[in-house]
Amino acid sequence: MAHEDQGTFLTVAEVAEIMRVSKMTVYRLLHSGELPAVRVGRSFRVHEKAVNDYLSSSYFQVG
Repeated sequence: MAHEDQGTFLTVAEVAEIMRVSKMTVYRLLHSGELPAVRVGRSFRVHEKAVNDYLSSSYFQVG
């Protein structure tokens, strides 16, 4: 079976660090569906592409 690089899954704490927000903010984004995630047991994993896509779509023009 060939291994293809599918990217990295991040923990909630890692996502919070990348986004420079609290873990609770990340949980709110997950529960509202704004940030897609995979549930593994009782924890969540977020694909790094989903984080990048979310941040890219969050830019807006000021002024």
